[in-house]
Amino acid sequence: MIEFLIPLLLKSFGYFGIFFISLISTSTIFLPAPLYLIIVAASALGMNPFLIALSSAIGMAIGELTSYFIGLGGKKLLEKKHKRAAKKFEIFFKKYGFIAVVITAFIPFPFDIVGISAGLGRYEIKKFLLAVFIGRFFKAILLALLGYEMREIPYWSY
Repeated sequence: MIEFLIPLLLKSFGYFGIFFISLISTSTIFLPAPLYLIIVAASALGMNPFLIALSSAIGMAIGELTSYFIGLGGKKLLEKKHKRAAKKFEIFFKKYGFIAVVITAFIPFPFDIVGISAGLGRYEIKKFLLAVFIGRFFKAILLALLGYEMREIPYWSY
């Protein structure tokens, strides 16, 4: 069923659809979407891999702000009981924040933990967004290029 639905949705909504699915799938754990499958399929169906990665990375970066804001709000709760732990988050993100966020955004890792930790550590939101965008862009471009190479497989020829 999904193998017929994905091409139809990609042809109907295009890059905006990829952006929207990326936004939704990273902003909540309650609505999981087959995001990586969609990125590969979009490229295999002839969409531009660079534009797929760009629209997906922007959507994923904005979607990850939900976990960041949860951490930012939780900072006050953490400071009441665990001031030393809250200070450790701040020190870590001042020292390693950007590279840690880029790497964990790229690798298959439950990234919500990083977003919450960045919020707890009061990491700058602009740096957080940029780091998430960079890591997710490189992940999306690799997946899109995989799909681009899969175009020659007879299954994808509709």
